[in-house]
Amino acid sequence: MQIGIISDVHADYGALEDVLDRFDRHHHVDQVLCAGDLVGRGPHPDRVIDLIRAQGIPVARGNHDEWVNGLRRDNLRYLENLPLDWQGELAGRTIYMCHGKPGNNMWGMYKDHLSATYLNMVLDSLKVDVLITGHTHLPLHIRTQHGCLVNPGSLYTFKCARASSRTYGVLSLRDLSFRVFDANGNCGDPPIEIV
Repeated sequence: MQIGIISDVHADYGALEDVLDRFDRHHHVDQVLCAGDLVGRGPHPDRVIDLIRAQGIPVARGNHDEWVNGLRRDNLRYLENLPLDWQGELAGRTIYMCHGKPGNNMWGMYKDHLSATYLNMVLDSLKVDVLITGHTHLPLHIRTQHGCLVNPGSLYTFKCARASSRTYGVLSLRDLSFRVFDANGNCGDPPIEIV
């Protein structure tokens, strides 16, 4: 089973529409998950939320999803009701998705601050195989003996290149491999290397 993973859309409707099309036509994913920050910064928050809702994509509430105004009332209610985290089981794998880190959408999980021992403890305490995060705008894949942590990076392009990756990810639940793709690249381009 292939899972398409996005995060930090930040109201970039064009990027979201393009990547959802890639998931369907090129990657043939079975499920799409979003690690939050649907809105903030970009020009089309209502359109982004409408598309996410129409596709029935599970979303964990991001920090920007809490700081928004100027949306249609139904979309404000939708954001208010997003869970801080999402948990599920797909293809026999248990998954926990949050925006920042478990229980907190304001703090991110960075490679330099994670050890295999710590990540194994987190996976064990959550009783999951896969931990999906966002918030940092940096793609990340750490595999341990107990599972993996993945972050697809940011779909939105910020003015400062260091603040965004313009990427999305595809996770194979069979072997927990994770490929990250450049949303600006061609559909046939190979995955980018996660540093």
